[in-house]
Amino acid sequence: MEAKKVKSRKILKICCGFVALLMIILLVSIILLLTVFKLKHPKVTTHPTHLENVEFQLLPNISINATIVLNVTITNRNHGSFKFRDSIAYVDYRGTLIVEIPIEHAKIPARGNYTITAYANVTAEKMVTNPNFYNDIESGHLNFTSTATLKGEVSLFNIIKMRAKVTNGCDIFVEISTRKVESECHAKFKI
Repeated sequence: MEAKKVKSRKILKICCGFVALLMIILLVSIILLLTVFKLKHPKVTTHPTHLENVEFQLLPNISINATIVLNVTITNRNHGSFKFRDSIAYVDYRGTLIVEIPIEHAKIPARGNYTITAYANVTAEKMVTNPNFYNDIESGHLNFTSTATLKGEVSLFNIIKMRAKVTNGCDIFVEISTRKVESECHAKFKI
């Protein structure tokens, strides 16, 4: 009988030790996921951009044709890669959609960068109908807004995979006389 009690106590100690070890591993994993591996917003930066192929005419009718060159770098600050599908960026002039820019699928490595160069061909056809257009032409500045949503998957150590969405918005300021383009971007990351 004593041998059975000793053997069952030994098995109980082994089971308790195993459960304690699992609890410690689970606790450490949760702490790491909530601190070190916590998902962060991507950092979106724009590089100096410019206008190309500018054609501007006031008489007999107002005509603007230009290509806005946008260079946007997305920095993945997470410890997991982000792979996104094909998407479309939309460029608006004071709430009116004027151009759609396709964005090809890509994979941004963990703690890596990805640069997108986009060309937006802008014409005045849709802009002229806006009541603020002539005031903007007189002031010498045009303001645009671009938005893009990148849907994809975050992969942490190729083990944990979660669906994710990055919503990016940029305010684009064009100075007509110097053809200088400035932009400010911000992004939101959602799991």
